[in-house]
Amino acid sequence: MTPSLHHIAVWVSDLDAAADFWERHFNAIVGPRYDSKRQPGFASRFAYFGQSFRIELMARPGLEPGPDHHLGWTHVALSMGATGAVDAAAERFAALGLLLEGPRRTGDGHYEAVVSGPDGVRIELTV
Repeated sequence: MTPSLHHIAVWVSDLDAAADFWERHFNAIVGPRYDSKRQPGFASRFAYFGQSFRIELMARPGLEPGPDHHLGWTHVALSMGATGAVDAAAERFAALGLLLEGPRRTGDGHYEAVVSGPDGVRIELTV
């Protein structure tokens, strides 16, 4: 059996702002808020991208960077489907001051732009 990706989880400082970011910029469908009874203060929401990809947005008051918990991930790469879609998204993010790099063709042949998401998480928009 070959495993498939179920979801990626990311710690965020503001659950509602992160949910709004993924809805507004990537047309995610964000599910309802879950508040844990077992872990007081822990809350999460899932951002759905069609049937096959989900991001779990997780928050907890007083979250401090450390070996077990930190904000964000290194980066996530999202396929936009075409170079024109990457260019259009890069323009939108540039207008918001969130474009970090590109669009450009990388040394390994990928066409990408890099944008800043909630809490400075790097998001690669690629073909």
